[in-house]
Amino acid sequence: MLHARPETLVLLGALLTGPLNPAGGQDALSLPWEVQRYDGWFNNLRHHKRGAAGARLQRLVPAYYADGVYQALEEPLLPNPRRLSDAATRGRAGQASHRNRTVLGVFFGYHVLSDLVSVERPGCPAEFLNIHIPPGDPVFDPDQRGDVVLPFQRSRWDPKTGQSPSNPRDLNIALYEWLPSFLQKTPPEYTGYRPFLDPSISPEFLAASEQFFSTMVPPGVYMRNASCHFQKIFNKGFGTSPALRVCNSYWIRENPNLNSIQAVNQLLLGMASQISELEDRIVVEDLRDYWPGPGKFSRTDYVASSIQRGRDMGLPSYSQALLALGLETPKNWSYLNPNVDPQVLEAVAALYNQDLSRLELLPGGLLESHGDPGLLFSAIVLDQFVRLRDGDRYWFENTRNGLFSKEEIAEIRNTTLRDVLVAVTSVDPSALQPNVFIWSEGSPCPQPRQLTTEGLPPCVPVTMYDYFEGSGPGFGITIVALCCLPLVSLLISGVVAHLRGRERKKLQKKGKESVKKEAAKDGVPAMEWTGPRERSYPITIQLLPDRHLQVLDRRLSVLRTIQLRPSQQVNLILSSNRGRRTLLLKIPKEYDLVLLFNSEEERDTFVQHLQDFCVHWALGLSVAEMVENVLFRKAVTKQQRGRILEVFFRHLFSQVLDINQADAGTLPVDSSQKVQEALMCELSRNEFAESLGLKPQDMFVESMFSLADKDGNGYLSFREFLDILVVFMKGSPEDKSRLMFTMYDLDANGFLSKDEFFTMMRSFIEISNNCLSKAQLAEVVESMFRESGFQDKEELTWEDFHFMLRDHDSELRSTQLCVRGGGGGILSFFSPGVGDIFKPNVSCRVSFITQTPGGRSCSQGMGLPASETPELGGPGLKKRFGKKAVVLAPRLYTEALQEKMQRSLLAQKLQQYKRFVENYLRHIVCVAVFSAICAGLFAERAYYYAFASPSSGIAETTFVGIILSRGTAASISFMFSYILLTMCRNLITFLRETFLNRYVPFDAAVDFHRWIAMAAVVLAILHSAGHVVNVYIFSISPLSLLACIFPNVFVNDGSQLPQKFYWWFFQTVPGMTGVLLLLVLAIMYVFASHHFRRRSFRGFWLTHHLYILLYILLIIHGSFALIQLPRFHIFFLVPALIYGGDKLVSLSRKKVEISVVKVELLPSGVTHLQFQRPQGFEYKSGQWVRIACLALGTTEYHPFTLTSAPHEDTLSLHIRAVGPWTTRLREIYSPPTDSCARYPKLYLDGPFGEGHQEWHKFEVSVLVGGGIGVTPFASILKDLVFKSSLGSQMLCKKIYFIWVTRTQRQFEWLADIIREVEENDCQDLVSVHIYITQLAEKFDLRTTMLYICERHFQKVLNRSLFTGLRSITHFGRPPFEPFFNSLQEVHPKVRKFGVFSCGPPGMTKNVEKACQLINRQDQAHFIHHYENF
Repeated sequence: MLHARPETLVLLGALLTGPLNPAGGQDALSLPWEVQRYDGWFNNLRHHKRGAAGARLQRLVPAYYADGVYQALEEPLLPNPRRLSDAATRGRAGQASHRNRTVLGVFFGYHVLSDLVSVERPGCPAEFLNIHIPPGDPVFDPDQRGDVVLPFQRSRWDPKTGQSPSNPRDLNIALYEWLPSFLQKTPPEYTGYRPFLDPSISPEFLAASEQFFSTMVPPGVYMRNASCHFQKIFNKGFGTSPALRVCNSYWIRENPNLNSIQAVNQLLLGMASQISELEDRIVVEDLRDYWPGPGKFSRTDYVASSIQRGRDMGLPSYSQALLALGLETPKNWSYLNPNVDPQVLEAVAALYNQDLSRLELLPGGLLESHGDPGLLFSAIVLDQFVRLRDGDRYWFENTRNGLFSKEEIAEIRNTTLRDVLVAVTSVDPSALQPNVFIWSEGSPCPQPRQLTTEGLPPCVPVTMYDYFEGSGPGFGITIVALCCLPLVSLLISGVVAHLRGRERKKLQKKGKESVKKEAAKDGVPAMEWTGPRERSYPITIQLLPDRHLQVLDRRLSVLRTIQLRPSQQVNLILSSNRGRRTLLLKIPKEYDLVLLFNSEEERDTFVQHLQDFCVHWALGLSVAEMVENVLFRKAVTKQQRGRILEVFFRHLFSQVLDINQADAGTLPVDSSQKVQEALMCELSRNEFAESLGLKPQDMFVESMFSLADKDGNGYLSFREFLDILVVFMKGSPEDKSRLMFTMYDLDANGFLSKDEFFTMMRSFIEISNNCLSKAQLAEVVESMFRESGFQDKEELTWEDFHFMLRDHDSELRSTQLCVRGGGGGILSFFSPGVGDIFKPNVSCRVSFITQTPGGRSCSQGMGLPASETPELGGPGLKKRFGKKAVVLAPRLYTEALQEKMQRSLLAQKLQQYKRFVENYLRHIVCVAVFSAICAGLFAERAYYYAFASPSSGIAETTFVGIILSRGTAASISFMFSYILLTMCRNLITFLRETFLNRYVPFDAAVDFHRWIAMAAVVLAILHSAGHVVNVYIFSISPLSLLACIFPNVFVNDGSQLPQKFYWWFFQTVPGMTGVLLLLVLAIMYVFASHHFRRRSFRGFWLTHHLYILLYILLIIHGSFALIQLPRFHIFFLVPALIYGGDKLVSLSRKKVEISVVKVELLPSGVTHLQFQRPQGFEYKSGQWVRIACLALGTTEYHPFTLTSAPHEDTLSLHIRAVGPWTTRLREIYSPPTDSCARYPKLYLDGPFGEGHQEWHKFEVSVLVGGGIGVTPFASILKDLVFKSSLGSQMLCKKIYFIWVTRTQRQFEWLADIIREVEENDCQDLVSVHIYITQLAEKFDLRTTMLYICERHFQKVLNRSLFTGLRSITHFGRPPFEPFFNSLQEVHPKVRKFGVFSCGPPGMTKNVEKACQLINRQDQAHFIHHYENF
C-alpha cells in the first residue's frame, strides 16, 4: 500500500495555514477542540479511513486492463512506449511559458505530489512491464543490437484487489493535499464540510498533474542572489555554464555549487525568476532521454515510463475519460489541438493505426494542452482539488470544527508561499515577487534569457551496470572450493589411513628387521640386468655352502638358487668399458646372470669372493673380458630361456597327448633350429618347481626331481621329463601308486619304511601350511597301517602300499599332473579347451548331505563310479585339442522327491523377483513409506513456493533455485531428524522382540542408516546447488527486488547495487552455517566410508561424533528465517527426545566398570576375553555389545559379538587383532609379569540385537561363518545344545553350520567350542561342515592323497584329520548352490529355510547369489540374513 508521509502533511499544513503559532491560539494543554491525527484517520467519522494514509485510490473512470482485472495492455494492442514518447513529446527546448509560470512553481508542485504519493515505489512481489527499445535507438541502442530492454517494475498494489473484474486492482496511496496553483480556474465557493464526499486521490489526477508538469521542466536551473546577479555554475570537465544542468544533477548529493545555505537561497531565487518551458506536448531531453534509470540502466525515458505506469495503473483511454467526465470527444485527430504540428499528429495516429479511440489518457492529455492544461487535465485537477477541500473535516475554512476563528481564517487566506519562504529563510522580501509562481513585468530580477541546451554541459550518456562484474572468478573459485571439500576430506583421510597403516605394520613386524639384517649380512648388493627393454632391479648375491649361489630381492626373498657342481665350468665375462662395472656369469643349462655394480672396485670385490669360492669347492672358473654391448648380446636372458622352454613344453605335451602340429600352435620361422635347441635343453630344479607351481625346497619337489633325474646330473632332459609325464597322463592307478612308492623309497631297497611313509605324508601336508603336527601325523600313519592290517610291519612292499589305497582307485585314476610350463603356463599355449583336461577334478572332493536309513545325516565324497570313469589316455583324453572335454556333473545320492519344473528365463526372473519381494517385503515397504514421506515433503514445499506462498516475488525471481532449495530442505530436515532413530540401539533391541518386528526390519537399522545418509547427502548437494543458483540471481538483482523478497533484511533506500556473492556465502547466518555444514558432512561421510572405516576405526568414531555440531548448525541454519520461519524443530524434536533417552540408557551402563576374569591369547591373533556378567544383564544368542577398554580410553567403543551363551555366568568375546586398537588390546591383555597385577577393566554397552537372533524361528537353519564372522554362531550353537539338553520346545529342529576358514589353525578356539557342542549334541541337532580354502591344488596327486588320508581318518576314528572334530572337512570353497539343493532333498517337507551368514562381503554375496538361484525354482524358499565385517 502507499503511505502518506507525516512530515509532508505537516509541511502542507504549514503552507496552507501560515504561521505555525497563529495569534489568538490557545495553550495546547487546554485546547477545547479535537486534535487531528497525523495520519488522517477518523477525519470522516462514518468512513474512518477516507483520506487517511494508506487509503485506496478513488477512480474517476473504471479501470482498463487487458483481462479486466490484472494484466496491463501492452504491445501489439498499444504502441511501443519509447516510439510513442519520440513521436508525441520530442521537440526543441527553449520556448517560454505563455503564462510566465516560474520554475519554482514546477518544483513546488512536483515535490508536493511526490511527497504525498509515490507511485514510483515498486510493488511487492516484483512484477515487470519492461520497455523494449526499438533497434537503432540513438540513445539506448546506438549499436543496433535490437535486444535492449529498459526495466520497469510495477507499483505496489492492494492485495485485496485484483480478484474479480468488479473489484479491479488498484493502487493504495495516501491523501495528497496538493493545491493546483497553476490552474487558471477558481474553485467553487466553499460551502462547508461534506461528510459523504470521498476526498481520496484519483489515479487520473496523479497522471494529469505529473504529465502536465513534465512539459514545463527546463533543461537547466538558474541561480541568483538578492541583487539579481545570476551565478556561473562550475561543471567538472566542462568549465562554467549559466545554469545547473537538470540531467546531471540527479545523483550529486554533495553538489559543489550547493554547499551552503546561501547557495540554496540563491537556487530558490533563481527558480522564482526563471520562466518554465511552454505548457505543451514537448518534454526536454533531460527527462525524455536521461531520466534516472532503474536496475542496471543509468538512464531511462521519463515519458515512456509514465506511459507504462498509466498502463500499469489501468488508466482509461483518452476518449473514455472525456466521456466519463462529460466532456466532448474529438471527431478526428486534427480536432485534438490545432496548435500541434500535423506531422506529430500523423506520427502518433500511425502508431495507433489511425484509431482515435485507442489513444491513451497521458499522450492525449499532452497533445490537447497548449499554454494551459487541456480540458481533460483541467477537469481532473479541479475535481480532485474540490474533493480534497470539501471532504476534509479539518479544513481550515470549516468553522464547525472549532479549530480557527474567523480572524484566523482570514489571516490564513492571506498567507502566500512568498510569506512562508521569507519566514523560514533569510531571503530579502524585496528579492521576490508577490506571486512566486508567476513572473510579471516589473518583478525583480528578470532571467537573462529563456534557457536552452546551448551553453550547458551535455548529459552523461546511458551506462549499464553489471552487478556481477569482477565477481565471476571469485564466485567460481568459491564454488570449486566448496566442491573440493570432499576431496580435501578424502586427502586428510588418506593421510590418516596411511599413518594408521604404518602404525599397524609396525605393530605386526616387530622383530623382523633383525632377522633380515642377519640374512643380508653376508650378501653382496648389485643390480640385475634382465634384458634390453627391461628395468634393472636391486638384488643381493649370497655365496652359500654346498656350492650354492643365491639371489635375493630387496625384501630378502629368494629369487633364484644356482647349484654349482664340481664338474661344471663357471664362465665369468667382465666388461672392459663404460666404467668396467658389468659382469656376466654364464651358467650351463640355465639362463645367465648379468650384474651391474656401482663401481669397478665393487665388481672386483665380488670377483675375488667368487674366485675364492670356486677354489674352496674345486670349481672351474674362466675369466674373460669384452665390451659391454657385446656382453649384453651374448647373455641368455630369462625371457630368451622362457621362449626355449615354451617350445620344450609344446613338444612335450604334443608327444604325450598325440597332438597334431597344427593344434600345438605355430612355431617360429627357424623352427628346426629352435626345436633342436629346445629338445637339447635341460630343466633345472628351480624351473621344474616353477612348472609345477611349487617351491624348489619342497620335499615333494626333491623326491620327484630325484626320481626323474635318472642320470643324476641335477637337470631334467626332455626324455626324463617325458617319461614321468606319461605315467601321470596315461598311467593306471597301479602305475601312479608305483611312482609314488618309488619316489619315497629313499634308500632304493624296494621297500617303504614307516619313516619313509612319514616323509611322504609330510610332503603332502606342506600345501596345507603344515596343518598337522608331527604327533598328529604319526597318529595318522599308525592308523593307516593298523586299518590295513600292517601294524606289525615296519616296511611295506609296493603291493602292500597299493592295498592301502584300494578304496580310492577312482581318485587315483583321475589324478593328473598340472604343469604350468615356462613363462606363463602350458595351458596358455593351446586352445581354451585344453585347460579343462588339466583342471583338477574338484567334484571328487565336494561333499553333499544325504539321508541314511538311521536318519542321521552324513557326508559322502562325490566321485564318478569306476564304470563311468574314462581310462586315462583312452578316447576321452585322445580328443583333439580345441574341443572341450566332457566333465560329468556330480550325481546326487538322494533322488528328488518332487518333480523339478523346467522354467523359461522369464519365468525364472519372475520367480526370482517374487522371492526377492518375499525376502525383503518389510524392507521394501519401509523404504517406500520413508521415500514417499520425503517426496511428499519435497512436493509440498515446491508447490507452496511455486504457487501458494505469500506474494514476495521470490518464485518469479529464482523459480528453479527456490523450488530445489526449499523442497530439498524439507526432505533433509526429515531425513537428518529420523536418522537418529536408526541409532537407538536399545530401543531397536526392545522393539525387535515385539509384534512390530513382523512389519519393521529392525535388523536392517544400520543399512537403513546408510541408505538415509546417502540419500540425505545427495539432497544436500541438490540443496546447495539450488542455493548457488539463488546466490547468483540475488547478486545480480537490484535492491528494490531484494527488499520485496527479504523485507526484514533489505530496505529499498534508493540504491540499485545488490550485495556481492560473498556476502550471501560468508556474511549471513544461513550462508556461513551452510558452508560449515558442507564441511562437516564432507568429513563425516568420507571418514565413514567402508574403505576408511576398515583402516582407522578411531578416525571414523571421532569424526562421526561431529553429528552434535551438525545438528547445532542445522538449527542455526534455519533459525535466521531468511525465507521462511524455522521448521527444522518440527521434525527434530520427537526423534531427538527418543535418541536422548536411548543414549541415557547406554550411558547408565557405560559407566559401570567390569572386571576381566580370564584372558587367553589364541593363535591367528585372536584374544579371548572372559569378564563378569553385570547384574540384570539379559541377552540372547547372536547379540552383540560395544566395549571400551579403560587402558585405551573411555570414549572409543568397538562392537563385538558375544561368543558366550545366555545360560553361562560370564560373558566372553573373541577379538581378532586386525587394527591398531585390537592389536594394542591384545598387548595390554598379554600375561602380566607380576602375578598380583590385574587386567584392565572394561566399559560395556549393550546388548543389541541383529538378524542372527532369528535362527530359532526356522525349522531348518543354515549358519555360514567366514573368518572372524563365526563368532555369533559360537553362541548360537552352545545355546541350541543347552536348550535341547533341557528338553526345551523349539521350532528349530536342525542346524547346518558351515565354517569357511583358510586353515584350521586360524580359529582353533572355535574348534574347541564345536567339540563341546558335538559332545553335548545327543539329538544330532547340529551338522558341522568345515571348508579349508588355503589348500593349494598345484599338484593334484598331493591333494588327492590328503583327501584319502582325511576320509580314512574320519572312517577309522570318526573325526577329522585336520580339526580333530567329528564334523566333515572339505578342501576348497563351499559350493553353496548344490549344498542348498541337497537340503531340499533331505528336508522335503520344509518350505522355508533360514540362511544366516557372517563374514567377508565376498562370501555373503556368494551365499545371497546361491539363495537367489535356488529361489527361482518353485520349491523351498531360502531366506537370507547376513552381516559383513
